[in-house]
Amino acid sequence: METKVMNCIMCPMGCEMTVTIENGKFVSVTGNTCPRGAKYAETEVTDPRRMLTTTVRIQGGLLPLLPVVSADVLPKGKIAECVAYLRNVIVQAPVKAGDVIVPDILGLGVNIVASRDM
Repeated sequence: METKVMNCIMCPMGCEMTVTIENGKFVSVTGNTCPRGAKYAETEVTDPRRMLTTTVRIQGGLLPLLPVVSADVLPKGKIAECVAYLRNVIVQAPVKAGDVIVPDILGLGVNIVASRDM
């Protein structure tokens, strides 16, 4: 059995939680003050996910780089691979906030969208 101490990021309270893991599986959590903390702890130790915010190159825009964001969370272990892929993406202006820049990045089921007009 293994325990990990982590801070919850689901709300400003930042509860310090202790998560118990056995054979790589979530067993329990203590220290959370709400159910969202328990869900966050379970996900964080079994399948951590993150939003991705970065930039891609744009031609014909006011600036040389367009800010983009993932439309949903991505597996944490795939973030670097997604960023490497996006390094080679070049879009043509004009672009509206919310436009899909890369659909279904790396087959993960998540779109990369523009986060501003340009």
